[in-house]
Amino acid sequence: MSTTAKQVALDWVSEHQDLLRRVHDQLWHWAEVGLQELKSGELLAGILEENGFTVERGVAGMPSAFVATWGSGKPVIGMLAELDALPGVSQKAVPHREPVVGGRAGHGCGHNIYATTALGAALAAKAAMERSGTGGTIKCYGCPAEETLIGKVWLVRDGFFEGVDACLGHHPGGINGAGLGSGNAMNSVKFEFFGVTSHAAGSPESGISALDAVELMNVGVNYMREHVVQEARMHYVIEDGGHEPNVVPPYARVWYYVRAPRRDLVDRYYEWMLRIADGADLMARTTHKVTFLTGVHNGIQNPRLAELVVANMREIGAPTYSEEELAFAREIGKSIPREQKIARLSGSQLPDWEELVDVDLNTRIYDPHGAGKKGGGSSDVAEVAWNLPTIEFSTAAFVTGAPGHSWQHAACSGMSIGQKSALFAAKVMATSVLDLLTQPDLREEAREAWRRQMQGQTYHSPIPPDLKPPLDQLRPQGG
Repeated sequence: MSTTAKQVALDWVSEHQDLLRRVHDQLWHWAEVGLQELKSGELLAGILEENGFTVERGVAGMPSAFVATWGSGKPVIGMLAELDALPGVSQKAVPHREPVVGGRAGHGCGHNIYATTALGAALAAKAAMERSGTGGTIKCYGCPAEETLIGKVWLVRDGFFEGVDACLGHHPGGINGAGLGSGNAMNSVKFEFFGVTSHAAGSPESGISALDAVELMNVGVNYMREHVVQEARMHYVIEDGGHEPNVVPPYARVWYYVRAPRRDLVDRYYEWMLRIADGADLMARTTHKVTFLTGVHNGIQNPRLAELVVANMREIGAPTYSEEELAFAREIGKSIPREQKIARLSGSQLPDWEELVDVDLNTRIYDPHGAGKKGGGSSDVAEVAWNLPTIEFSTAAFVTGAPGHSWQHAACSGMSIGQKSALFAAKVMATSVLDLLTQPDLREEAREAWRRQMQGQTYHSPIPPDLKPPLDQLRPQGG
């Protein structure tokens, strides 16, 4: 890619940073939960449409999802934008715990930064393509409900990534770099148990407690933990367990995630869990219904694309911070126990983690790292990565050692530290897109890296062909 075209993209982000900062802040303020991100999706789609992109809205059965396309012909390069916030993580942009409104959602995972990055990169890449006469097609994907692993699963199943040559995503984090580790495969499923109501004191013998069945199932799953691979994770919440203690609950519902390092292990443990639910019925005399919500594969990262984005990071240079921003980060750092920070850093596999114990904002840029590392979480980016060369890179937005999905993350996501992460990432993504558009050898190297990782593996969507997105799985938080 010519330096001139890249400079056009870099200049576009710098010249339009006020627009991107406004989008970043608006998404943070709305903080819409998964599959309810109607305002967030429309804001991004509208800006892209105003700037010449052709926008398909409401794709794959999800009202907030969109695909924005500009250009024509091959190659086709995609950019991912995640939209959703987390329930119950409401937080003001201040360095101490202070919810905006208690119980409401907040951007504790920084998806307002993620979405702003893709918007800025798409618009900057378009400007550079126009100025330089670069051919090809770029696509920006508005992806709902990453937190519950929905959006990209349905977009992939319904064919919206077919014909795409490579795809870039960006997730804010504690470092600048591109990890090569793998997250877990996962199933998301709800179990509803049905019993018979009765007076819990006056006629308990007439009641059949659905809550008993939920608790018995949970006990069975907790005993199951001893006999699964070490990396497996199973967690649940009881969404409905009854109302008053003197009424035998006729209905109860539990929501499970089951995770493991490989898709086949998830399938095995899921089948085991289904039998445990049957056993709960036998013990409690209930019946039950299973609602499968979604599933994903374990993650795949692309070493060649990781090298690309890190090279562009170094060419651009990491952000610098004002004294006010550094003071903000220091104050948040005080809320993280030192032993917790050391534990998180020691497990990060960063080569210099011991030097980071007293660092609040990490401005270093890391070589691609973590190959072979298995993380506990999951992401629907995996569905894209199983189908085409994909990388999700990171730029520093959070205080070193802060836990994920936390008020500390939400605070940084709502102020200038988060904005700088988004602007830096937009520049990195835009220049990397331009490289991919103009360098056939680079695209082939990325494709070959993908082929090596997929050797002996075939992708099958983890969701049935007729399953619809669970639009009602989360309700909007607050008014």
